[in-house]
Parts: sequence; structure tokens; C-alpha cells
Amino acid sequence: MFVQGKLVAGTSLVLTAILPNVAAQIPFTNFTVYPDDVEASAVPKYYPLRPPAIPLAVRSPYTSAWSSTVGQGTLNSQNPIFWFGQGLGWEGIVVVDGNSYEYMGSVINDFPELPYFNVTTPLEVRFDSQYSNFTFLAGPVIITASFFSPVIPKDICRSSIPLSYLTTSVQSADGHPHHVQFYSDVNAQWIGLGNEYDIIKEFRTGPLKNGTGNTTDSPTSWILRPRYPSLFAEANQIPRWGNFSFTTSSSEASNFSYQSGSATSVRFGFVNNRQLNNDAGSVTRGFGNQEPVYAFAHDMGTVMETSARYTIGSIQSPSVRYLHKGGLSNLAPWWEKCYGEMHDMIQFHWNDFNTVSALANQFEAKLRADVNAFYQGNQPPVYGNSTPAAYSNSSNYEAFDVLNGTDQYGQPYEFDPDSAYGFLAPGNATGIAVPFVSEAESYYAIVALSARQVMGAYVFAVPPSVSEISDSEVEPLMFQKEISSNGNINTVDVLYPASPFFLYANPTLLKYIMQPLLELQEGDFYPNTYSTHDIGANFPLATGHVEGTDEYMPVENSGNFILMAYAYYKFTGDAKWLTNHYELLAQFAQYLIDFSLVPSAQLSTDDFAGELANQTNLAIKGIVGLQAMSAISRVVGEAEDAAGFAGTASSYYAKWEDLAIDPSGRHTLLAYQWRSSWGLLYNVYFDKLLNMGLVDAEVYAMQSAWYATVSQTFGVPLDSRHHYTKSDWEIWTAATCSPATRRLFVNAVAYWLNETTTNLPFSDLYEVVGVGEYPLGVDHFSARPVVGGHFALLTLGKTGQLASATGGDTTGSFFSKNGTEPLPHPDTPTVPPSYAGPVFKQRVVRKQPPSPDASRKKTGH
Repeated sequence: MFVQGKLVAGTSLVLTAILPNVAAQIPFTNFTVYPDDVEASAVPKYYPLRPPAIPLAVRSPYTSAWSSTVGQGTLNSQNPIFWFGQGLGWEGIVVVDGNSYEYMGSVINDFPELPYFNVTTPLEVRFDSQYSNFTFLAGPVIITASFFSPVIPKDICRSSIPLSYLTTSVQSADGHPHHVQFYSDVNAQWIGLGNEYDIIKEFRTGPLKNGTGNTTDSPTSWILRPRYPSLFAEANQIPRWGNFSFTTSSSEASNFSYQSGSATSVRFGFVNNRQLNNDAGSVTRGFGNQEPVYAFAHDMGTVMETSARYTIGSIQSPSVRYLHKGGLSNLAPWWEKCYGEMHDMIQFHWNDFNTVSALANQFEAKLRADVNAFYQGNQPPVYGNSTPAAYSNSSNYEAFDVLNGTDQYGQPYEFDPDSAYGFLAPGNATGIAVPFVSEAESYYAIVALSARQVMGAYVFAVPPSVSEISDSEVEPLMFQKEISSNGNINTVDVLYPASPFFLYANPTLLKYIMQPLLELQEGDFYPNTYSTHDIGANFPLATGHVEGTDEYMPVENSGNFILMAYAYYKFTGDAKWLTNHYELLAQFAQYLIDFSLVPSAQLSTDDFAGELANQTNLAIKGIVGLQAMSAISRVVGEAEDAAGFAGTASSYYAKWEDLAIDPSGRHTLLAYQWRSSWGLLYNVYFDKLLNMGLVDAEVYAMQSAWYATVSQTFGVPLDSRHHYTKSDWEIWTAATCSPATRRLFVNAVAYWLNETTTNLPFSDLYEVVGVGEYPLGVDHFSARPVVGGHFALLTLGKTGQLASATGGDTTGSFFSKNGTEPLPHPDTPTVPPSYAGPVFKQRVVRKQPPSPDASRKKTGH
């Protein structure tokens, strides 16, 4: 029910008939949650939608702090959480004219009732690809807590920094100046500890330095580390080695103070005295209210507006243990090469705020412009339907109630809020997209929320010293943590779904991630002829699988590797790279020739679903991979190989159609000749993306029509065995469908984000029925880098294919059909990768003595 511009109690979604507006910095509002008057003191408005968790500080697998929204949770009603779900101590208080207002954390619940300690009123939460901004009303002022984790994939040095920013600002709301003070503290849960006897703390005021000309500020830091570190070990996913940094500056404060001690004494002391005692040496033993905290306070005087900035993050050096031809090495983080030791990096990051903000704004503006460009010309007129509709699953509706209407495209629909079918077309009961929602705005919300999560799963490292090249030519290695599923490092079938992000944002990063996989297999550390699953069972131990007993996904990962390698070339034009690794790629292709047409019982990337023989979607991946290998052979000048691979791909595809398509001709099967089965055929995406021309257009059209007949409230199930889905594969599949079916997929993912009762960062695995919960019997997936797959549409747009194309139609593609030319303006790799600005401090990389065979000529790869 719609009342005076907002929803009544119990409703959760405004569905407005507006076209997308993707100008930079203008929020999308179609999924905004409007609380009623009763709820207004507890629930903010969300722009562009209400996700299960909002990113706060997300820069690496260990710097990953979020604010959960489950149960109407807000930043000021509960503590921030680590991606794994445990709480992190991060407190924020603003004092206005002697009255304290808590905007982050829930300390107020631990104190006796104090007339001068108040809860702020949350007003709104806005996020984009870079920022999460929380706005509160605090008496006569407005407080904004702006969390900034830069996503700038073409700046390797800055991307390697594991620190994030928080800027807390205050602005007068009544036109009068006010006396303002800031307080913030952290606890040792960031390093998994709560007892000061287990912690070494360092209070440091750095020397006056200047990073890139932004400021001449001298930050002050709390540095925490375990007293008894365990190198490369984790406890509840939190590192047991390295340092944690919490930094601010006294700049512009009339009085700046600090203190460490028990949580109760430090916080209660500040609320009562409105300053800290400058004691950095107190030793605290205890947990809960008696755990140690490390605090800063700024007194800004009487002002109309002011702000305080902090940086925060977990810092590991060394960052990865790596098996390579030279032995087993502990790798330094890439930021050491760019900026020097830890304190120099913290100093640079602090003073780099203005520059990195400008770079982040450029990425965000381009993201919005690219979304707009993809959908340009594909938004039909909005049909006036009098008042915009709003739907609810509240108890106001009886089970037999069915809501009818006509959406903005002129499509009639029926919606029963008590069913699991979602929105249906009358008559044939096929699913349609959530009405009165712009697909472009839904899609923007999905990718904006995904960006920080993707980059937050990786670390950049300095490779082992190589005597044949100069230090200035060294390129980083990237290491991916398979967050929340099993913790493997550089998992191929996790990189594969994430790859659209890298192809869109910076394809060279794909090379940096694949390089350790190549070195492992080309260095004779892997005995099997198919692609390895990963380079280590537990991040950050990239120690390989010399015995060859990694997770068995031979067709899956051999196909993945070839397809990503060819896509990397198509987006960069780096033919030399293909030539260098041709022998290994051809080895994987031979495995596909032998085993991909009729796959034996094995796992696919969706390993949680179990082994299955004759998987249709797995087979087509191998066959499309052979088509890609034919093109690779042409690029490197191996004409005879090219003809052989092409002939096999063509022959296999014809047989695949006979085996894979149900006799009714309505859909492909999950497994050959299993009549009652079906699944998402997402592995045809690379055929369309790279315009390889192998898969028949009628297959695309058939699948596109089928998905709408099996959709549920929150999308289309992954396959007929279960009623859960994968958001990354939904967007991959959407990219291969007609506009109407694509809209069904995209709006369903956004609708799930806004409605789900899950409590952790963006899960890629969830139920499409009920309340969109985590599937039973499967580990809760959260914060995984596979959300990079949500960029599949933007990557398609980068090749010239826009939203107006239907299914297998590749009209507009910059790639000729089955041609080998790269993009007309490829993302040419640059060596060495650097940041925009002068080098702050060059790290000298010590080189190992050359091995006895170092002078031998390298051949093949």
C-alpha cells in the first residue's frame, strides 16, 4: 500500500516507474526502503537497495569489515562484523555541546542510563563501488560516517595497500555552531585476541612527510600484533601473524588525546570527561567489557561543520608462502616495493587521500557511464499505471490474495505474495521481471555492491627474485583466497566466474593471478595432464599439490584455463603471453579432446551439488574451450593444431546437441538423456562474449524461453535438483538471453538483495524461495570473489554488444565471428605496473644468486 510517498509498516520495497539515471554520484532510488513513522527512529532509508551487509573496510581477505542489516540492524545498533560473522570492536561517538551520540557500535547498551549519552537516529545509508555512507541525526547536527575502500584496479600499487578510510563528519542542522568532539576506538578482535597479555601494542607518531602533495600531515597510529605469532596461520579466518593498524591525525583539532585500557574505563571515561588521558601504556587483562581498547579523541572546538579521518587495516609481511623452481619462499607484499616498510606505507596512504579519492571517483563515474551505455536505447516508454505499486509479504495479505497489474513495458502480471512463484504472466504463468523497477538501476546496484568484495579477496606480492630481469621489470603475483567456501588459494573455478570483473576493469590482473598457476604446472610441480584446481589447500600457503591429489575437476578447470587465457588475449592483444604458455594450454586441450564430450562422474565448479556424470553444461564448456584453443593456435601460428582443434570442436558440438537437448526441444538437460532435468547453461557465455560462433543461435533462444517457465521468487534455480541458485551464474546466463529474460534474472538478484534475511556479505548461493536464506547443508557462502561474475554484462558491453541484442545475437561485437583479432583498443599491459604519481619510496628487492642452470636458454614456456 502506498501512502503519501512512503510505504506503510510491513512493506519492504518501493517499485517506482522511473528510467535509469546513471550520472556520477547521483544515487539510484528504485529499491529504497522507506520506514514508517514508528520505525523511523531505528531503520534508515537505503540507496540503491538494502543488502544483507554493507561494506565498511574491505581491502584484503584480512581487512574485511561489514555492517550487517539483518533484523533491521544498523551501524549504531550492533558491532561491525568480520566477513566470517564474528564481531569486531570499532566504536564511534560524537559529542555535541557535551552530549554524546553513538553512531557506530552498541556501547550504550553496556552503560547505565546516562542523560548525556544518546543513540543517534539513522537517516539513510548510501553505497556505490567505493563508499558506504551512513547518515544520522544527533540532536542539532547531522553525522555522516563515510567508509572508503578504493577500487582502482589499474593502479597496482594503491590496490595492494590493505588499509581503508573512515571519515566522520558533522554538520549543523539548526544553523548554529556547536562544540564538537570525536571519539573512536578499536579492540584486538581484529587480530583475533582479547587479552592484552597476548598482544604487543605500539603507539607511534610518525615523522612529518608528504606522499603525493595532498597534505603535510603527521598521522598517529595504534599498531597491534600477536605476542606469540604463528606465521601464515589463521584462527577463525583471522591471521595470527602481522600487524593491525588504526591511524588518525591531530590535524585541525584544538585538543587531541589518546588512551588504551579496558573497554569500560576508556569509553566511560570519555563519555563522562570528554577527553582521554594520553596513557598508551596501561595493561589490561580480560574480555567483554574488560577487553583492551585503543582510542583516539579529537576536540574540534565550536564549529558549523568539521570532520575527523581514520585509517584501518590488517597488514601482513610476508604475505604468502610460495613454492617455485627456486624453492619455498616467503613473499613480500607488493606495497613494500612501492612504498617501503609498514610505517612508510601507512604514512603514504594517510597523505594520499585526495589523490586516491579522485582516482576512485573516476572508476565510479566510468562504471555508471558504462551501465548507462549498455542499456542505452533499450528502455521502452513507461506505461502510466496511475500510482506506482508496492508489494509486501506482510500479514496484511491473505493466502488467496493475488495482486494484478500491468508493468512499465505493458506486460500484465499476477503476483501472489504467499506463493514462491514471483511475478507471473497471466495465461501461460511464465515468470516476468519484478515490475516497476529499472533493470539498469538494479544492475548498477549489484555491481556497485560487488566491486569491493571482488578486490577484497586478493593480495599482491613481490615474486621470488629472478636473475634474468631487472628489478624495474618485475611484475606482481596475485593470490586469491577462496573466501568462506574452503580457503584454497588461486582456485581456478573461482577465478573463472570472477573473470568478467577483471576483463572489464583491468585484464592484466587476470595474468597476475594466472601466473602462479602457470609456474606451478610448468615447473613440474603438478603430475596430472589436466589443469590443477588450485595452488594450495589453505591460503596463504601456495605450496601446490605435488602429489596431484587436489580437488578433482579435470574438465572444469582445463576448460576454464583455456577460456580465460584466450579472453585475456582478446582484451589485451598480448599474443606473446599465449605463445609462452602454448605448450601447457595445448596439453589441457588434449585432455578436453579425450574426456569433455561425455564427461565421467566428476565435480563441476558447483561442487556443493555433488558429482554427476554426463553433465551437459560441463561438456559444452570443454567444447567451447576447444574452439578457443583453435583460435589460440591460429594466434601463435600453429595452423595444423588450429585445424585439428576446430574440427573436433565442430564435431563434438553437433553430437552435444543430440545428447543435450530434451526431445521436446524446449531446453537442454542437466545431464544427457535425463528427461526430468535442466539447469542454467551459463558456460555458453564465452562463446557469445568472444563471438566464437560455435553455439547455435536457436540454442540461446530455446534456453532463454525456458528459464522463464521455471523461475521462482528470487530467480531461476541453479538446476532441477535443488531450489537454490548462484547469483554469478544467473548474471552470466542473463548475458546469453533475450532482453525480457535478462531483465527477469537481473531484477531477481536485486530483489533478493533487498529482501533476504541472510546476515553476511553478499552471498552468491541462496534459496530462490521462502525468505532467500542460505541453503541447508551447505556452508554459508559470503564475501566470495565470484561476485566478479556480476560484471558479465559490462564485459559484454566492452566488446560492443549491448542490451538490445537477443540471446545468441552478437550484433555490434568488435570481434568478427570466430576471428582472432583483439579489441580495437585493447588494455595493453604496462611494465612495470605503477601508481599515478612519483614513487614514494622504492624498495630494494634482494636477489638470490643465479642457479647453476640460469644461463640455459628458456624454450617453449
